[in-house]
Amino acid sequence: MKKVLGLDLGTNSIGWALVENNQEVEAGKIIDCGSRIIPMSQDVLGKFDSGVSLSQTAERTGYRATRRLYQRDNLRRDRLHRILQILGFLPEHYSRNIDFENKLGQFKTETKLNYRCSPEGKHQFIFENSFLEMSQDLRNKGFDGKSIPKDWTIYYLRCKALTQRITKEELAWIILNFNQKRGYYQLRGDEVDTDINKEFVQLKVNSIKDTGSKVKGNKLYEVQFENGWLYDKLITKTENWHGQVKEFIVSTKTLKSGELKRTFKAVDSKQDWPAIKAKTENDIEGSGLYVGQYIYDHIIHHAAAKIRGKLIKTIERKFYKAELKAILDSQATYHAELKDKSTLNK
Repeated sequence: MKKVLGLDLGTNSIGWALVENNQEVEAGKIIDCGSRIIPMSQDVLGKFDSGVSLSQTAERTGYRATRRLYQRDNLRRDRLHRILQILGFLPEHYSRNIDFENKLGQFKTETKLNYRCSPEGKHQFIFENSFLEMSQDLRNKGFDGKSIPKDWTIYYLRCKALTQRITKEELAWIILNFNQKRGYYQLRGDEVDTDINKEFVQLKVNSIKDTGSKVKGNKLYEVQFENGWLYDKLITKTENWHGQVKEFIVSTKTLKSGELKRTFKAVDSKQDWPAIKAKTENDIEGSGLYVGQYIYDHIIHHAAAKIRGKLIKTIERKFYKAELKAILDSQATYHAELKDKSTLNK
């Protein structure tokens, strides 16, 4: 009797059978058989079929790192909930949706601090008085936008808290807001590789000039920005350029003649974040304002401003820490809980 192992190799499975075969009497039997399914998602299978190898271990490590980040983020929030509950700063509708007995600081039901649900099922903004204060302040300072989002109230309160009393609930909203936006923290040995010849710039188009040349029947135009720089490429479509503010990563090179040559590249937020970070930090430092003041001052003059991911991108954590410390130092003069030793020991 002769034993034969047969294998069926697929992209995400292996089939096998061990058979016993006697060719003389043309008889045989299957001793055992089975299959092994390799768990792979469809995108991984697609890469495998294309000849791109991918380590399952590396993929699992990436997912595990993401889970840890979420876990730490939730742990920071839960601990902060417990602290604010001891201080008595949390709004009643918010605190009753948090478990302070079994899963300490965790949500029973995810709830927004700045909105409460009315008996009719409508969401009500709980800092309406501060919103009206902000609206009046913006109008007094020349704001000409058609509408004022209520979520901007957080920036007004961050400015107000530096010099005036705000309520405990408003202070809790600010502190939880800082808990979410923590900034970039550079660990030892994790230096940022920056190129001093590259910078992130926002340039407004000043003029578009017809060069008189054509390519494939399309006219070619030269773009000049308000600061006098010329775009290093000629364009054929002008509708997305007139009066627009464009973002670039600009590389500057000095030629032998002493002339400066600038190369404009579209912004890639994953690759170019060090340059974006440096530009944002320079703007904040140059203003002499805290981050909240810098944002509030900007929206006064730019009604359509987008804050998250646009005006303020990645910045060092020290900017947020300095503002939060200044706010707490100011509010400690109005709220005794922030200076009471027995409460702080708890």
